[in-house]
Amino acid sequence: MLTLNIIGAGRVGQTLGRLWQQRGVFAIEDVLTRSVGTAQGACDYMGGGTAVVHLSALRPAAVWMLAVPDAQIAAVARALAATQPVHDHLAASAPTIFHCSGAQGANLLAPLVEKGWHAASAHCILSFASTGAALQQFPGTPCALEGDAVALALLQEAFTAIEARCFPVLSQDKLLYHAAAVFATNFLPVLQGMAEDAWRASGVPEDVLPGLRASLLANAVANITALGPQGALTGPAARGDAEAIATQAHAVRAWDAEAGAAYEALSALALRMAKASTESKATPASSR
Repeated sequence: MLTLNIIGAGRVGQTLGRLWQQRGVFAIEDVLTRSVGTAQGACDYMGGGTAVVHLSALRPAAVWMLAVPDAQIAAVARALAATQPVHDHLAASAPTIFHCSGAQGANLLAPLVEKGWHAASAHCILSFASTGAALQQFPGTPCALEGDAVALALLQEAFTAIEARCFPVLSQDKLLYHAAAVFATNFLPVLQGMAEDAWRASGVPEDVLPGLRASLLANAVANITALGPQGALTGPAARGDAEAIATQAHAVRAWDAEAGAAYEALSALALRMAKASTESKATPASSR
């Protein structure tokens, strides 16, 4: 079994580490976080590994995972490279290192590539709000892989073994790819929070909000899942009612300028989607 060192073991690192440890894909060797206490906690949760304090204390491993914030990847790669010997990248013993950023490419790991390591990035399209939920939701999770051929082959096998659905993404497309994930997940709490603030401002009782949240979100998700984004679109944009949109945008702007700008921008996108849907339905099937 290949050994795995983990640098940065938050929710993403712990989830992946535990899945790989449980499935016998990797044997977790050393774990480094900001403190020995959190590293030990991660080891306990994952069911394997030794907590270490410094980069220099990390033992050699076949695979290395950097599950650190995006802004720290390049600095950690440089610091790690300063502690590591040169390898022949053609040798079977050459290590593989990958980071878990959705927006950044494997090029951030260049200092280690220069030492003969294989490098990649692997990003799972899943909300890691909690490790418990992520473990339950992980089977079938799409996972974008990018990097050199050797690293990609290894990660394809490793992620497939824990039931991820892998696909390749080009380095130059990673920013757009990750922005799509932000649209799909990160903005939903923002929009819901804005909606609830607007309801409060317009006099909706506080005890009514949880029910509205549960029913509207559940219905929206069900409709999008069943009908797709275009089919699930409702409201003034779906009707092409630009006048109603403009009137509501004015009211939202008067309440909150930034919310008003968001309302206008999202309404413009909704109108574009509605137009595309109408044109698609009007086009004879034989001409498509």
